[in-house]
Parts: sequence; structure tokens; C-alpha cells
Amino acid sequence: MIFWIIVGWVGFLILPWYGVEDGFLSFGWLFDGYPFDEDYAPAAFLIAQGEKLWLAPLALPLIASLFAINRKKSDPYYATILILVGAIGLGWLMAQGFGIGIRGFNFEWLKSLFGELGDRQYGMGYGGLFLASAFLFLFAQGIAARGAINGDVFVVSAIAGVIVIVTTFVFFPIAKMLIAAFITEDGTYSGAVFASKFFDDRLWGLKCLTGGRCGVAWNSLFLALTVAFLTTVLGLVFALVVTRSGFRHKRALRALTVLPIITPPFVIGLALILLFGLSGSVTQFAADLFGVQPTRWLYGMPGILIAQTLAFTPIAFLVLIGVVEGVSPSMEEAAQTLRANRWQTFRTVSLPLMRPGLANAFLLGFIESMADFGNPLVLGGNYDVLSTEIFFAIVGAQYDQGRAAVLAMVLLFFTLSAFYAQRRWLGKKSYTTVSGKGDSGVHPLMPKGIAIPVFIIAGLWGLFTVVIYCMILYGSVVELWGVNNTLTFKHYTTLFSVRLEDGGIRWTGAAWDSFWTTIYIAAVAAPLTAIVGLITAYLLTRQTFAGKNAFEFGTMLSFAIPGTVIGVSYILAFNVPPIEITGTGIILVVSFVFRNMPVGVRAGIASMSQLDKSLDESSLTLGANSWQTFRRIILPLMRPAILAALVYSFVRAMTAISAVIFLVSAEYDMATSYIIGRVENNDYGLAIAYSTTLILVMLTAVGMLQIMVGRTKIGRRTQFEAGEK
Repeated sequence: MIFWIIVGWVGFLILPWYGVEDGFLSFGWLFDGYPFDEDYAPAAFLIAQGEKLWLAPLALPLIASLFAINRKKSDPYYATILILVGAIGLGWLMAQGFGIGIRGFNFEWLKSLFGELGDRQYGMGYGGLFLASAFLFLFAQGIAARGAINGDVFVVSAIAGVIVIVTTFVFFPIAKMLIAAFITEDGTYSGAVFASKFFDDRLWGLKCLTGGRCGVAWNSLFLALTVAFLTTVLGLVFALVVTRSGFRHKRALRALTVLPIITPPFVIGLALILLFGLSGSVTQFAADLFGVQPTRWLYGMPGILIAQTLAFTPIAFLVLIGVVEGVSPSMEEAAQTLRANRWQTFRTVSLPLMRPGLANAFLLGFIESMADFGNPLVLGGNYDVLSTEIFFAIVGAQYDQGRAAVLAMVLLFFTLSAFYAQRRWLGKKSYTTVSGKGDSGVHPLMPKGIAIPVFIIAGLWGLFTVVIYCMILYGSVVELWGVNNTLTFKHYTTLFSVRLEDGGIRWTGAAWDSFWTTIYIAAVAAPLTAIVGLITAYLLTRQTFAGKNAFEFGTMLSFAIPGTVIGVSYILAFNVPPIEITGTGIILVVSFVFRNMPVGVRAGIASMSQLDKSLDESSLTLGANSWQTFRRIILPLMRPAILAALVYSFVRAMTAISAVIFLVSAEYDMATSYIIGRVENNDYGLAIAYSTTLILVMLTAVGMLQIMVGRTKIGRRTQFEAGEK
């Protein structure tokens, strides 16, 4: 409590109240008129100078918080003081932030009530952030002191923190965007406008049943279900090869399964076009061999399906590998002791215990396919899907935000339906396999009836992936892909040339600025994504509290909305006070954290579903609090989930396209936006060379993360050790 009171006073008395123009991570303000310059002054200095007097009431709850310091937690006034301090402080902070903007009062009723303000304010800075955090967590401590969730301060504070940041960075911007579905051309609201767009035949038409084209809603649904099924099956296949076979090149297989996820989506699309397009090498070879006319079969449902399956199978693998490894060998050995063969053991013991991972992998594959933008844009042809239709509704000649909002609502409905179906399939059964007891068993090998098709599928898909990446690598070292195949490294030298001068190294390549910015943004976003995601997973699996289902829904919402809508909604929400961060690196970090957080949540839930709650209870019985239990007991057993969250969030930040297009600025240009610019200029060699470089960088980063995080150690023998004994 004392810590958060100090944080609040520091924000009010010392730190700049408003956002610094040079960026949140710039500290030049310390030597540029601080603290007397209005742009950098703390709230207390502004009030003392007779400026921004609406900030003065914030001092009252801060002063009131001092009366709780010498009180015991059992004192009823202790909780009352903290709750009132937090509620009044946050309430006034929000009221003045939304009520007063860069042009004075934001609402006409305020102008009519108080008259013209004659002053203005900008977005919240360090001071506002510190004070808001202090009020929030003082409020949470007051709630805990009242006995909420057994008085556990860590759990109550974690729930409050996640609710506030998800509301701020997910619900608020999406709500701003969806309101556009009811806005008419003259700025009023109308349900008829929404109905006309929602029941449009282009959205729900079924003319494909009579030889025509189906609506985009049905196209997206069928594609997403197919992709989710295929990626879950392929993810399970690779997880079984790694964990339940004697395959010796498991590390190479892990790297191969991760490759597609660290590749910009349109690069896979280009490689597929060069292989199977109308003039592709495979298409031309087959046409010459069989004497048939080449077709454009790739463009449409088949091409998108192949590209998305390539791109999203690694997500299923990253989720399933931890779950498959977590199945207790003792249970499988017990089944074999009772004379069950390998197939019966796998079907009745192993597979049912993998249901949380299978359900989560299917859900993520479904959502990814629904929200994917790059692959349908490159390979869609006449097969329209929701994500591309939303993009064209926003940036096309029609510029219809209302239609984009309606399409986003339909997409969200499909996603939430999949979420509900997943929960019904899992039910309330227990999938615990890792408890506090020792477990030194050995996973049995796959039965032959499963091993043969698994190895065939894994081999064929692995070979196909290798061919795709060989094409990408080859395309980066030829003069003009498909026209002039002379080998050259000029694309790499143009992008990443370096010159040594007397003063040191000079980065002369055209891509260095966007490259370093991308590395920096991704490195900041990845650990934040993992932290928020895993804490949320812990709350969902280990705690019971009111509104838990709504809480889980909120954490998944950002993943269900296409990146194009996220980008536009962030611009609408965060281009004006109280949170004014457009054009900065912070908005990129925030968008990546909350766009990718659901993967950490789902991976964490899948892993924690297998950890017996007796582990937590034993720790709490021995005197540890919830934070110590989470840090010292739960986290070490969740290394696969931590790795999945770190890897996925890092590589998605490196390869994201749709939201980035709207959020980059001249100072913060990302690699993917630079690559798209090269593609638009027909500089395919430069685009592919840059993409190849990103792939190599991310492979290195994934390997480093694997070493840093390590593997879960549950004291089990390996197949080799079992064989020796």
C-alpha cells in the first residue's frame, strides 16, 4: 500500500503530467525547461501556476490515502479509505480526461453548462499513468481487505489490472469502431442503416448452391473450419513425432514446423504462385508432361487453404507440444499393465487427456483463419472473405466504416460461437496429469497403425515446406525472379550494406532503420505479451470470481478482430486525449501485446489444466502467498507455454501486416510495411531478400528463447535411459 501511495505522489508532484512530444521513452524533457515548462510540468506545478485547475481535485484522494497508513488491515476504515481513494481518484481522472480535450470541452452539454473553457489539454503522460496505476491498485487492495477472493491481494490486483488494460486497449477502441455501424451520413444513429448492411446479400447469399457465389460470411466460415481441422491434425502429427517416436532429427523437425510462422504471409503466397500459379514451374511442368492447359486453380479457396495451413500449423504445434509432453506416462503404463495394447492406450488414455490442447489448437486455428488478411489478399481471387472485405471497406474507394463494422461484428459472432463450442466439448472434466507426486515413467511409442500415417504425413508436409523455403531463398539471390535467373547478392547489399568510417560503423543500407525499429518493438512486446497472457491464464484456471466468463471473453476479443479493424480503431481511439499515442512506438507495442495475448492465454490454460491444484494448495499451506506460489511453483512447470507465448508474440510482431499498415509513422517504420512498399514498386527481389533476412533473424531469436526458457523438468526418464535399463 505504501509503495502505491508513493507512486501516486511521484506521478502528481514530480513526473510530467502530459505526454512528451519526443516519445514516451525520451528523457530530453529533463533538460528542456522541466519542471516549469507547461509541456513537461507535473500536475502540482501546473496547478500552482494557475493552469489546468481541473487537476486540483486529484490531490484530495491522494491526501486521504495517507490516513490508511497506520491502520491495520482488520480495521474496517482501512478498506473503506482505500476503496474510496481508488474509486474517486480513478473516476475524476477519467471524467476530466474524456471531458476536456485538445479543443476544450469535448461535449456540447459541458459547453452549455459551463461555457467555453478557454483552455485545453493533451494526452496523459508519465504523471497521469503513475497516478492512475496508484488509484487502481489502492482500490484493489481495499477490495481484498474486504475479503474478496479470500483477501488475496495479488489475485485481486491481477484481476483488476487485466480488466483495466483489456477494457482500455480492447473494448474501448473496438467500441469506437463498432458504433460506426449505426451512424448515418448526417452523423445521427439509425438501426435501419445497420439492418440494411447486416442483411446484405453479399454477406449471406447462398448463390453458390446454384452455381453462383456465396456470401463472404459463408466463405469465411467454411474456410476457417477446414483450416482449423487441418492445422490441428498436422500440429498433433508433428507433436507425436517429436514426443512419441524414435525420430532422431527432432530439433530439425521443430525448426521446420516453426518456419512458416516466422515468415511474412505474402511471401508464402508468392512462393506458391511461382510453384503453382498459371506460369508456375510445377504448373508448366505438369502441363508439358500431361499435355493439359494450365489453369488458375491456385487463386481462390485452394490457394488460401494451402497458405493458411502452412502458416498456422506451427501455432497448433506450439500449443500441442506442451500438452502432449505433459500427459503422465504413469497413466499410459498403467493401461498397458492392465493388458491394453498401444492403440487402446492411445485412444482411451492419451488422446482424451490431450483434449484441452486439441480444443485450444482448433480454436486458435479457426480464429487465425478468420482474421487472416495477407493470404486472402494475395491468393483470394474471386473468393471473398470477411477480412479482405473489411480492408477494402475502409481503404477502398467506398470508404464505408459502417459496412466494415458490420462485417467485424459477423466475424466476432463466428469466433465467439467457436469459443462456446470449444467449452461445451471440454465440459467440466478434469485433465490433470501432473501432480506433486514423482513421475519417472516413459511415454510409450505410437502404435504402428498410427505411426505409419503420421510419418507419411509429416514427411510429405515437411518436404513441401522445404520446397517452399528453397524457392524463397532462391528468389532472394536472383536478378529478377522468374525472368532473369542470374545469381546475385545485390538485393542484400542494397538493403543491409555497412560502411566502416573513422567515426565507426555507418549503416548505409536502405532497410536498417525499419529493421532496428522492428527488432526493438518486437523485443519489448514479446515479454509483455507473455506476462499478461500467463497471468490471465493463471487467473482463469486457478481462481473463481464473479464475471469469470466475461473476463475470459474479454481476453479473447482482440484475437477475433482482423488487424485492419484493430489498426483503424486504434487510430480513432488513441489519436485524441486522454490516451494520445498515435505515431509513437507505444501504439505498436500495445497493439502487438493485446493482439497476440490470447495465444499466451490459451497455451497457459492448456498447460495449467494438467497441473494438479494440490501443488498450489501445498505451497499455500507451507506459508507462501499466491504470488510466491505462481512464481516458484507454477511458472517453472509452464515452460512450454512460456516459450509458446514468447515465440509467437515475438515473431508475430516481426511479421504483422494488417494493423501495422495503419499504425506506422515516419519515425517508427516496421519491416513489413517496408516490404509491402517494395512489393508495390515491383521490387520483388528486395522484398524477398528482406523477408529471408527476417526469417534467419527470427530463427536465431527462437533458438535463444528456447535456451533461455529451457524445458519443463518433471523427473522422467528418456526412451534411451529406459532402453539402457
